[in-house]
Amino acid sequence: MEQSEREKLRRLNCKIDPIYRNHDEVLYPIAPPIVVARNPYPWESETNLPRITKEFFRCKGSPLNPPHVDTSGTHPEPIADCEGSTRHGLPIIHGKEGVYPVLIDLLNYLQKKTGHRVIVTCGHRCPIHNSYSDLSKENRVSKHQIGAEVDFYVQGMEDRPQEIAGLLMQYYQENAPNDKESIDFKRFEKTDLAIQPWFNKEIFIKLYQKGEGRDFDNRHPHPYLSVQVRYDREGKERVVYEWGKANKGYARS
Repeated sequence: MEQSEREKLRRLNCKIDPIYRNHDEVLYPIAPPIVVARNPYPWESETNLPRITKEFFRCKGSPLNPPHVDTSGTHPEPIADCEGSTRHGLPIIHGKEGVYPVLIDLLNYLQKKTGHRVIVTCGHRCPIHNSYSDLSKENRVSKHQIGAEVDFYVQGMEDRPQEIAGLLMQYYQENAPNDKESIDFKRFEKTDLAIQPWFNKEIFIKLYQKGEGRDFDNRHPHPYLSVQVRYDREGKERVVYEWGKANKGYARS
């Protein structure tokens, strides 16, 4: 009861003094905001980035993916995906399972130079997943099937793909400074891409803009780079697609 009486007295004695201000009245100037860069998380630093290995190139096929319908022929035909990397391995290259080593070296070099993580969107494709991902005729001889091609983008630098392409060329200037065929990159003119590809003796670099090169494995909205191997340093021979390499060159379980 005493508390209730005190509350009544407080309300009776309460006075309201409205405060009036003009719409443009400023009593205390507000300093403009300053953009402060976020400190990287521990796992985002260069020393904590995962090292790229052959495991990043495993086929991304899965039996859970719904079938596609091939309408290029007279009768629509369903195209099912493969059973994934749990049922088949990577290509056998020089007696070892994996991909061409230069692809791994290049991606780790990019991570070291940029401090950002490389996202591999497409490494090896078995022939079944290759057809499932892209039904075009050009894709039938894709070097993804023989472990000689990789599609990727750099996290945090998605809109700077030309800078990443420049770093790929810089790799050869640092690691093969006396090899003129390696450091001398040329432009490939016969292309449907907005930006002409680059190539040297060993690799071929394509840059796909946001509306280019979209397939099942590259459904993300970012520009991305594709690196193909043209020359095998260890075998000292050209790297070309062969049906036998693609269809019989990897282990199955």
